[in-house]
Amino acid sequence: MKAVILAAGEGKRLRPFTETMPKVMLPVANKPILEHVFDALKNTGINDVILVVGYKKEVIMEHFKEYNDIKITYVIQDKQLGTAHALLQAKKQIKNSSFIVIPGDNIIDQKSIIKLMNDKSKYSLLIKEHPHPSKYGVVFLEKDKLQRIVEKPPEEIGKFISTGIYKLPKTIFAEVEKQASEGIYSLSAVIQNLIDEGKIINTIQTDAWMDIVYPWDLITVNEAMIHNTPSTTAGRIEKNTVIKGKVSIGKDTKIYSGCYIVGPVIIGESCEIGPNVCIFPSTTIGNNSVVHPFSEIQNSIIMDDVHIGSNSFVTQSIIAKGTRIGNNFSSIIGGKGVEIEGEFKKLKNLGVMIGEDCTVGSHVVMDPGIIIGRKCKITSMKRIRENIPSNTEVM
Repeated sequence: MKAVILAAGEGKRLRPFTETMPKVMLPVANKPILEHVFDALKNTGINDVILVVGYKKEVIMEHFKEYNDIKITYVIQDKQLGTAHALLQAKKQIKNSSFIVIPGDNIIDQKSIIKLMNDKSKYSLLIKEHPHPSKYGVVFLEKDKLQRIVEKPPEEIGKFISTGIYKLPKTIFAEVEKQASEGIYSLSAVIQNLIDEGKIINTIQTDAWMDIVYPWDLITVNEAMIHNTPSTTAGRIEKNTVIKGKVSIGKDTKIYSGCYIVGPVIIGESCEIGPNVCIFPSTTIGNNSVVHPFSEIQNSIIMDDVHIGSNSFVTQSIIAKGTRIGNNFSSIIGGKGVEIEGEFKKLKNLGVMIGEDCTVGSHVVMDPGIIIGRKCKITSMKRIRENIPSNTEVM
């Protein structure tokens, strides 16, 4: 059986992190989200995928150009009109009688996919009980059969949502083309039309599905996925270093004397940590990053090529690729009201989110929930209380 992975979207609500890469390439547990999808499929026995790409497709194709674990066939969605339109681009590649459709920006486990593959129904959908269903397509059931999908209802109704992960017959493309001719490009709308015509859509519940909608969701999903990474030590660890729990250290990384690391923690390749640095659970540090002495990092995502100065404190935060932070930096954790793409969210226990290639001076303090765009420059001795758009200089 083949799988069609939909990976053409941008992820506007995840800016600034998606300004230079598609959502599917954001790192979770030091791997792109899409690679976690590949891992789950590979473990089910599926080794042939059709990958629908569009926004910043070159980033995906470059990263996976030497990837051999799964055969990847690329098809391009030039305009991101909708999920059904994206699926339609894969029509010529599907020869089997049935196939799996899966979003490339979700986390799912192999057991759930196997249940879907083994289901005897012609049409099947993975669903999940969710505390905030109005963000998604809410599904209404009768004896596990899908009766109705309501996309992002204005109020909290129902309790189950569609994960967007289907097993479908090849004949679905005729229905997709019919709906597209009427200007309908949503896969959930196509499925609802099939229900209205009397088709039976079976549903299978999963607890293993996770979605990343907003920047802070990366921290939550990273915290969950990091537990699946085995402990490995490929770097050099000096004496008087304490390592507890599940910790993975990449090759050519140096952990200097006096460091205290409590897992789960993942540190990539060619990093320099310490001396006397504390790294606490659910932290990932990408490749070629440096954390200078007497700094502390907790439950954060530090991407590739990041430098964090001495005596800094980073918690519940995301620092994107190429950013350089001076000494005595502090991210304050706390509650925050955040507005993204016209949506207002009240959040707790949030640090800061800093985009790519920023420069932050020494003795800078950032309030909870602050979002800094990419290529920003913040001079020393500043207290940042408001979001800063990309390409901004704070003097």
